[in-house]
Amino acid sequence: MKIILGGAPHSGKSCLRFALKEAFKALGPATPYPYVITACPDGEGAWYHETSSTNPRLAQTLKNGYKSKFTDEHAQRFASEVQNCKLPLTFIDIGGRIDDKNRNICQHATHAILMAGRLEDLPPWRGFCEELNLTIFAELHSHYDGTEDLLPVLAPDGVYRGSIHHLERGDTTLHLRPTVQALAQLILQTLNPPTASFL
Repeated sequence: MKIILGGAPHSGKSCLRFALKEAFKALGPATPYPYVITACPDGEGAWYHETSSTNPRLAQTLKNGYKSKFTDEHAQRFASEVQNCKLPLTFIDIGGRIDDKNRNICQHATHAILMAGRLEDLPPWRGFCEELNLTIFAELHSHYDGTEDLLPVLAPDGVYRGSIHHLERGDTTLHLRPTVQALAQLILQTLNPPTASFL
């Protein structure tokens, strides 16, 4: 599975990427460890979340130094990484714009988890996934001021829908959130579906 983390800007996609990676790590060595492609222009690599939990000023300084203009060449390099990755589970963290760069990056992905602080921001991303033939695995209402998660439930259209609250950079306990735990298990079940038993 090559799963893009897409949706509106500032909806917590990079926080979710970190949380899911940690949730899979906690499941043990027999569980596929996700490969992460950070394909967004905001300078937040996989290192950023952990660094900001211990030294926010250093994290911001490094981010500012890393951040650069996102060119077609950057997008093509990330697109090649997505296309050529053969690992069982990959997360692709993309920027919050629907544009040709993200179309190029995501054209070889298989699935999407979409996030938005306002649910009315999701329809354009559904169209983006339909255009690229990506299966929408889950849609999350990222409720920053919320106090609890709403666990993802499978809707009639085959998409898991739920909510996640207060995604904050530097919070090293995000992987313990109920929605993150549930998503990890649902992804794992999709990767390793139960085999039929014939008696």
